[in-house]
Amino acid sequence: MTDAEGTQTPGREIWIEKYRPQTLAEISGQEKIIERLQSYINQQELPHLLFSGPAGVGKTTAATAIARELYADNWRGNFLELNASDERGIDVVRDRIKNFARASFGGFDYRIIFLDEADSLTSDAQSALRRTMEQFSDNTRFILSCNYSSKIIDPIQSRCAVFRFAPLSDAAVGQQIDRIAESESIELTADGREALIYAASGDMRRGINSLQAAATTGEIVDEEAVYAITSTARPEVIEAMVTDAIAGDFSKSRSTLDTLLTETGMAGGDVIDQLHRSVWEFDLTERQAVRLMERIGEADYRITEGANEQVQLEALLASLALDA
Repeated sequence: MTDAEGTQTPGREIWIEKYRPQTLAEISGQEKIIERLQSYINQQELPHLLFSGPAGVGKTTAATAIARELYADNWRGNFLELNASDERGIDVVRDRIKNFARASFGGFDYRIIFLDEADSLTSDAQSALRRTMEQFSDNTRFILSCNYSSKIIDPIQSRCAVFRFAPLSDAAVGQQIDRIAESESIELTADGREALIYAASGDMRRGINSLQAAATTGEIVDEEAVYAITSTARPEVIEAMVTDAIAGDFSKSRSTLDTLLTETGMAGGDVIDQLHRSVWEFDLTERQAVRLMERIGEADYRITEGANEQVQLEALLASLALDA
């Protein structure tokens, strides 16, 4: 970011782009996948690829890193990135992909088309994509990225080498947070670091964005700043809410839930996610934990189907209190 005089303005650049790995070797937390991808680069034998996994685990970064290593300074001219969630129809397959695949180029055996969020493509578009992959396999390689590989039709999966990206470990997220904090001269407390790792939940992008957002609120990034900026409940608050319900104190448990939804501003789905992540960390018997998991699954399904979030969460707590 530059100001009116053309000079660099500190602290304005988005950190997820500023610190995005440029090579495969710089990608954290996906060592086995990176090793296999690097072997393709070394042998100059790149098949069609399918990357699946949750958000923020390195799928897009891996695709651009492959292009950078194959094409060096010419990577932008030989790499087409499309987002299928924005362009879901069959026309994007027939037009933009085919036009790029047909375009003349020199010096390289093939170009790369990266289709992000490919699981958003309609069935017709995926069928057209399958035929396009066959037609241009001599001079084009496709890298598809998705959250759920099950939503990609089998004929496409069978044409790709499938890589399943797992959520990043706490160690990988913490290491990158430490590196950025040091580079940006941020005073990051130990509890602030742990809060960032907890809020990220394996999503590197979310962890870095949370760090940058928290850094704008003051000179010190601590636990309080992180939880406030990410609208994340403290683990102990979630645990107290569940414990009160199991103990039969529904009113106190419901009051905690109301605070999370109205004052903290959490969405019902976020409360469900935190409950699910923390079940086995609570001081519960195995029977209580299993009962809670059952209630969480039921509430999550109903919320997904469009039911009122607060009603479903209160019903979850009520069922736990009735079993007390």
